[in-house]
Amino acid sequence: MAFAFHNYAVPVFLSLLAVIPFEGTGGSHLSHNNRRERDNPTPKSLHFTLFQHESRNKTGFVIVNGVEGSEGKGESSIPFGTLFVFQDPLTAKPNRSSKQLGTAEGTSITSGLDGLSSISVAKLTLRVKNHKGSISIVGGTNTLERSDYPVVGGTQDFLFVHGYLTSSPLHAKSSTLVYKIGFHLYWPPPSY
Repeated sequence: MAFAFHNYAVPVFLSLLAVIPFEGTGGSHLSHNNRRERDNPTPKSLHFTLFQHESRNKTGFVIVNGVEGSEGKGESSIPFGTLFVFQDPLTAKPNRSSKQLGTAEGTSITSGLDGLSSISVAKLTLRVKNHKGSISIVGGTNTLERSDYPVVGGTQDFLFVHGYLTSSPLHAKSSTLVYKIGFHLYWPPPSY
């Protein structure tokens, strides 16, 4: 079956290219783009900060313990291969009792032998600045330093959003970690 598909894939692809309309590069095309730029409003963007509160064995749990003896020497290190899941509140201020504006839920797998880095996947459900919906992110997390995450999807008011999030650890009390999350979101201009 796969061999038969392979024999037809290139002709089908070339046939599809033949029917896609391409615009010319003449003067009228350039003036059309200039008119389009004048008619489009400035792309919409949204920038704000929230605080993620992660409490071990309350909002975050180790599901699979990593390889014993592989962790680094710091108390912030986690054994290699540890699978951690979380559903943490996102608040307006670093204080946990401040207004909750969303929830971060996801998973993280310790991927560094030093126990300080991991691969994280998360969905952040938000109710901020007249916007409601969720944002999906994927990326690498460093336990001690700022981490950047690309936005890979969104729902409701965040549909088609692009951008990135930053996460910086603020302080760690015995079993609670607080992260400052910076949101840098951009909506593409409408296409005509």
